[in-house]
Amino acid sequence: MIAETGLIALWLAASLALLQFALGAIGLRAEREDYFAAIRPVAVAQGLFVTLSFLLLIWLFLRSDLSVRLVVMNSASVKPLLYKFAGTWGNHEGSMLLWVTVMGLAGAFIAMFERSLKRETLVATLAAQAFISLGFYAFLLISSNPFERMFPIPAEGQGLNPLLQDPGLAFHPPTLYFGYVGLSVAFSFAVGAMITRDVGAAFAKAMRPWVLGAWIFLTLGITAGSYWAYYELGWGGWWFWDPVENASLMPWLAATALLHSVTVLATRDGLRAWTLMLAVVAFSMSMIGTFLVRSGILTSVHAFAVDPERGSFILALLAIYIGGAMALFALRVGTVKEGSRFELVSREGALVANNLLLSVILALVFIGTLYPLLVEAVTGEKLSVGPPYFNLATGPLALLLVVVMAAGPLLRWRRDNPKTLLNRISIPILVAAAALFALALFTTGMSVLALLGLAVAAGVAVASFAPLWKRNLRRTPLHTYGMIIAHFGIAVALVGMASDSSFTEERLVAAKPGDEITINQWKLKFEAIEPVAGPNWTALEGRMTAQYGDGVLHEIKPQNRMFPAAQTQTSEAALLTRWNGQLYVVLGDGDSDGRWQIRVWWKPFVTLIWFGGILVALGGLLAMIGRLRRGYKQRKQRELVEAML
Repeated sequence: MIAETGLIALWLAASLALLQFALGAIGLRAEREDYFAAIRPVAVAQGLFVTLSFLLLIWLFLRSDLSVRLVVMNSASVKPLLYKFAGTWGNHEGSMLLWVTVMGLAGAFIAMFERSLKRETLVATLAAQAFISLGFYAFLLISSNPFERMFPIPAEGQGLNPLLQDPGLAFHPPTLYFGYVGLSVAFSFAVGAMITRDVGAAFAKAMRPWVLGAWIFLTLGITAGSYWAYYELGWGGWWFWDPVENASLMPWLAATALLHSVTVLATRDGLRAWTLMLAVVAFSMSMIGTFLVRSGILTSVHAFAVDPERGSFILALLAIYIGGAMALFALRVGTVKEGSRFELVSREGALVANNLLLSVILALVFIGTLYPLLVEAVTGEKLSVGPPYFNLATGPLALLLVVVMAAGPLLRWRRDNPKTLLNRISIPILVAAAALFALALFTTGMSVLALLGLAVAAGVAVASFAPLWKRNLRRTPLHTYGMIIAHFGIAVALVGMASDSSFTEERLVAAKPGDEITINQWKLKFEAIEPVAGPNWTALEGRMTAQYGDGVLHEIKPQNRMFPAAQTQTSEAALLTRWNGQLYVVLGDGDSDGRWQIRVWWKPFVTLIWFGGILVALGGLLAMIGRLRRGYKQRKQRELVEAML
């Protein structure tokens, strides 16, 4: 009965979403006070029922209920408990149910706690959120029922894709979904504001936490996904410009631009049309990402390959949501009043330049990702657009973007003096020039882009802390510290990227037990090959020792794993991390002479890529806490003044 109860809860949630949309649409048209009052509890109830449905699906996976088709296709009784739990969303149906669950909870949260918006704008926002949810509910109930029974009941499940049997599955997809859904909430706010023509500071302040939260989760999701692919796939790279990787990058680029724009609107009442447009674009990118991952048009380790019928359903939702959003924006943008004006040389001007660069990079990634798919659909010819295009097209713009990012916080609002700005950024410029000179003098073989990247990173690292100069550190707002840490994180990640592309060393050898391998200052000794067994896999494990210079001996154990249930073999890389880089070892196949292919990389400072990503997300979190705390104090002060009056 657990599956049936979960399905009933899903139907009830879908019915409540329809009621929520109807209450909002009819209430706004007829100005019915009773409808306005009813929409909040309906939104809360919808969130509770869809959460119950998802929790029941988790329970079905944890207890390995093999009468449910989804459990049979994506789990097995011998699978470790963590992967039973994470396997709930490691498939098409479960991931879509997680998506709509987070969306329902977001709507419930808005209904319970949002008090700053005008009533009509809030009602329009909840109605828009329900309309988005309805499409996903229809998709689940009509095309992708997660609770479908299976008869006869098999003796064992097929198990999860071995490449997904990793702790990263428990973290990476949910963070991306939280980011995607956060953008859907921001989009709903934008739709509500356009419907009621209430585009102002109050709307931006209500939307900003959702944009910032979505941006934080997308940052964490992309960072975790990059590291997961780096160590799990055994290819030694951290970003391959895979179309599904790009599907998560594009919403992040749009969310970054939207975050800057909504901040200007909330604090300075500017960039009104920009904010609305970017909210539409960011949500559109999340929908396109959903289509790419779940339509079956891509073959990727990240993608869920499904039948064309489901892909057509998602494409229809894509057309309805994006087409409707673009049409609404076109109809209402003319009614949006102009916000406060500003000079070109100002913080607002820097943020506009930032948004333009982000938009151009987004367009280049969008074209490079979708163009091969369109060509194949029209002509049947397969094209490949890979790292050479993306690196060359986006790399220089990304460096320019980072430079603008460093200068922006040093500019004054509304208007500034170029000469004064030059004085403020003179020290970061000197640091970047000194770094460029030293790198050109003491290094060889670096690409121009990597050379400039390291020099710019040095300047940005110093410029990140410039907003603290001559300030009382104890009175500096928390959101300012958040901005500083996030910008410094960008510089740190840039150092890791440039170092990995320029200084990585690689060796591929055929070695027997007892042989030694040297790379950079590392000495590796291949000790033996041993069979080992895990919960649902067997493996051949290479036992090796590694020593950096005359330092301590470390034992490393790369593996070749075999998953009998899926008849799939995977490589488990062995990673050894030092402060100045990471040793990366992969065990390949053996031959009849007892030799084994061993691939070894020494990757200086590569871990700074992910450390920088964590710093960026941490900066966003501090900024969110600071903004929410300030908003809470201001609201309490207003309530106190009103009570005294």
